Amino acid sequence: MSATNTVDPSEIAKFEAMAAEWWDLNGKFKPLHMMNPVRLEYITSQIAAEFGRDLQEDAPFKGLRILDIGCGGGLLCEPMARLGATIVGADAAERNIPVAKIHAEQSGLDIDYRHTTAEAMAEAGEQFDAVLNMEVVEHVADPLGYLTACQRLMKPGGIHICSTINRNAKSFAMAIVGAEWVMRWLPKGTHEWNKFITPDELFALMTKAGMQPVDRKGFVFNFAQFSWSISDRDLSVNYVTAATKPVE
Repeated sequence: MSATNTVDPSEIAKFEAMAAEWWDLNGKFKPLHMMNPVRLEYITSQIAAEFGRDLQEDAPFKGLRILDIGCGGGLLCEPMARLGATIVGADAAERNIPVAKIHAEQSGLDIDYRHTTAEAMAEAGEQFDAVLNMEVVEHVADPLGYLTACQRLMKPGGIHICSTINRNAKSFAMAIVGAEWVMRWLPKGTHEWNKFITPDELFALMTKAGMQPVDRKGFVFNFAQFSWSISDRDLSVNYVTAATKPVE
């Protein structure tokens, strides 16, 4: 199977421009830093359940090979490395990689960061127990082609964790008007509402790509408490999914 190019150059340029700010808690990636605890709670619980790991043990993910595709500055890679995983962080935005590498070195962590794409890694025959695909699918040119590449990167029995933004009036108000225009957490134009994907659409795309969707939850922001939580019911704006690759 030949690789298809799902990278959108205009989307890459947006994140290239912000690369140096990945680890600034009050910079342009403040929303991700705020969301990171609930992202990690969901990711670690799903991986632990899938592979029978006890998160209370030392290095519970030892022996697992995990890919964070669209890794940015390494906000998820570093916690995975601390949990004992062999972690590869890949990003199509070249300027993100040196930032991630330097921060990992300063933190004493061994992380394999690469400037590459999901398609290129799939073509090379790379395989992972878990693929983390967080806040990326709404930025690619071809969601089905991209998710198919992610499926090829999974070992049989592996798990795919994917988060994105729902497409409705509320998500426009919250993710674009609120986050970009009012709060100015992100530069205007970071997101394009017409690229947002509903949970049903994402489940259908993952199924078509050869995955088996098994779970979905909402990430809900509480303005009164100024914090994020995981919801079983409210997937109206940010949400996360889990899917597995069937064992043939």
